[in-house]
Amino acid sequence: MANPYLPRWEYIPDGEPRVFGDRVYIYGSHDRAASDSFCDYCLKVWSAPVDDLEHWVCHGEVFRTTDAPYHPADTDWTDGPLYAPDVVEKDGRYYLYAYIFGGKGCVAAADRPEGPFQLLSLYEYGIPEEVCCNGWFIDPGVLVDEDGRVYMACGFERSFMLELEDNMYRTKDDTLIEHIIPADGDFGFFEGCSLRKIGKTYYFIYSGRPGSQLRYATAESPLGPYTYRGVIIDNAEQYPGGNNHGSICCIQGQWYIFYHRMTNGTILSRRGCVEKIQILEDGSIPQVEMTSLGFADSLNPYEATPAELACVLLGGCIVTERSIFSRPITNITEGCVIGYKYFDFGEDPSGTPLKLHMQTRGNGSNSEVSVYLDDWKENEPAAVCRIGTDDGICTAELPPITGRHAVYFAVKDSAGGWFRDSFKGRHLFELEQFVFTK
Repeated sequence: MANPYLPRWEYIPDGEPRVFGDRVYIYGSHDRAASDSFCDYCLKVWSAPVDDLEHWVCHGEVFRTTDAPYHPADTDWTDGPLYAPDVVEKDGRYYLYAYIFGGKGCVAAADRPEGPFQLLSLYEYGIPEEVCCNGWFIDPGVLVDEDGRVYMACGFERSFMLELEDNMYRTKDDTLIEHIIPADGDFGFFEGCSLRKIGKTYYFIYSGRPGSQLRYATAESPLGPYTYRGVIIDNAEQYPGGNNHGSICCIQGQWYIFYHRMTNGTILSRRGCVEKIQILEDGSIPQVEMTSLGFADSLNPYEATPAELACVLLGGCIVTERSIFSRPITNITEGCVIGYKYFDFGEDPSGTPLKLHMQTRGNGSNSEVSVYLDDWKENEPAAVCRIGTDDGICTAELPPITGRHAVYFAVKDSAGGWFRDSFKGRHLFELEQFVFTK
């Protein structure tokens, strides 16, 4: 499944991936396409078999702060939006830690990882109200260690680490550590805590400064001290950036970083994405680029590629949801670059040329799309596709292509003459999908 890896109408940011049994579950916030604020009033759970990451199943809404005909509110003290949850398992039960904007957070429990979750308690810090931003339970990340002890990290612009009592919702006395990840220097803590243990090493994944970066630090103890190790991924790399929140997960021997990307020209419509990562022998995680791949090894150029799979959007173009079925790239102007990583064109001893077919929606202008492989700055274009004023299929001929390549579309306005400057910034066309044929 390519990025975004869930059905593409679904908006699940802040994803915490967890493997329970033979399935991988994603717990996250819930955004909407036309929202004017972060997050929704419900939490949804999706899961997939660990050996079939192409097919995700929605388990519905598992926790709410507002009433719905099919699900009364689970919180009687607040109707604030639900942000950035985490779920852990201990002794056969599953515990949901919910951050509620503007209200006290809580812990809920279920007998199954897909819920539904029943309120267990308001989260009791047992510490002064001003800690963790006036008592808000911000972006909790929880770790159940091998010895059964449970640790939680949370915070916004300042970080906290503590140990939980056996009831899973109260802080053990004298375990609170403030600024466990410093907000200044290389660490640059911002928000989005997530805890993992790999071997004997504890990993603290978090959103750094800028907020588009997922960073990590490691320690020999869950309570630190932590050493800053670097950036895992940056969702603003050649793409409209925003905040970021996610974590790492091992699925059948392969490690992944789960994160989110922006759509609809706003930081408030975020969709879950995933990239393969490596964890080296020294415990380091080399930074990875954003791609269109998701769980896939490569894209198939001979199948139609939806425009929204772009992992490079430069010059102001954006993915726009027109309907549950349609999310073209819009706001395409001169100088925009749209990129996809990576296609595998396979081998072709016969040397057969290719054709590129682009389905577009015209905006009453003529333009050109230069098609580049691997590098649009240094390489010569492999073809030029001319886009007209109407809706339709635009075709360009390419030489034989084999192997694995990134594909970029660089856009130029075809207007000329004395009045060319008056056309600057006009929207030229919309890209819906494309395919290569032989």
